[in-house]
Amino acid sequence: MRFIDEALITVEAGSGGNGCVSFRREKYVPKGGPDGGDGGKGGDVVFKSTLRKATLQDFRFKRHVKAERGAHGRGKNQSGKTGRDLVIAVPVGTLIHDDETGGLIKDLSRPNEAVVVARGGRGGAGNARFVSSRNRAPRRAGKGEPGEQLTVRLELKLLADVGVIGLPNAGKSTLISRLSCARPKVADYPFTTLVPSLGVVESRDEEPFVIADIPGLIEGAHRGVGLGVRFLKHVERTQILLHLIDLSDLPEEDPVRPYRVINRELELFNPDLAKERQVIALNKADIPGARALAEKITDRLRPFNPDIWTISALTRQGLSPLKRHLARLVREARAGGQDE
Repeated sequence: MRFIDEALITVEAGSGGNGCVSFRREKYVPKGGPDGGDGGKGGDVVFKSTLRKATLQDFRFKRHVKAERGAHGRGKNQSGKTGRDLVIAVPVGTLIHDDETGGLIKDLSRPNEAVVVARGGRGGAGNARFVSSRNRAPRRAGKGEPGEQLTVRLELKLLADVGVIGLPNAGKSTLISRLSCARPKVADYPFTTLVPSLGVVESRDEEPFVIADIPGLIEGAHRGVGLGVRFLKHVERTQILLHLIDLSDLPEEDPVRPYRVINRELELFNPDLAKERQVIALNKADIPGARALAEKITDRLRPFNPDIWTISALTRQGLSPLKRHLARLVREARAGGQDE
């Protein structure tokens, strides 16, 4: 299944049913009065978040959705049936924008949240509603109102506790596959991961947490270079960033450059990302001379961030203590969010 995280669709609520013009015609009932019923209200268009959906794949080819219209009124004062609401299931983490104004209609950040995006039109009044002292036999009825219609832009931002960031080919996919049951594509060339991958990390002593592999970022990503801002937005949802640095690909003249490049892109994309809790993991500790390289870059990175770990995603070296550390940070972050 292709990962779809943006969609543009037109939603149209149901129109209201028309009112009815009718008169009583019953045996032995002289001068039967008007008895036309009202039209039914049109159905609303409702978006509801669910954990059963992971992408916006359903809207890849579906560009227009419409709720049921209300039924017309009938004689004997029978009102028309209300049109059924159209409930559209979207993944948790979906933002709904009004495409015309750009305004945010709703951020469905929790399961089973719902929002009415387009309201159905009111039904028209039957002729029984127009009776007066001067007009005892009205021959007119109201028409149903049209339902609201607008174009909405859906944007999915993944919800994860930990987001793994780093330059392409730093080993993020391998790390995700070692920490969780996720099986992203792993290869020895840049931009192996073209879509975000989610995995659940379980620990014996801590609550499980969700980790996301954010596709490789490069210099200029905030302007759309490489995979661009398409996946940078997913970082905004994470509580903790795990910054993976490849020990086998450090510039000799400036070994700290990979760290600064990624953090600069995050800050340019969204200044608030620079304030997020970040853990540094020096990956590929299994290569020759890794210990000396790790000590060298650790000394250079410590003034920026002292939370540094040396690991090998390939051989699992150092993964257990890193996993426990991340689980503890997630627990603290969740507790802090509840206090607020």
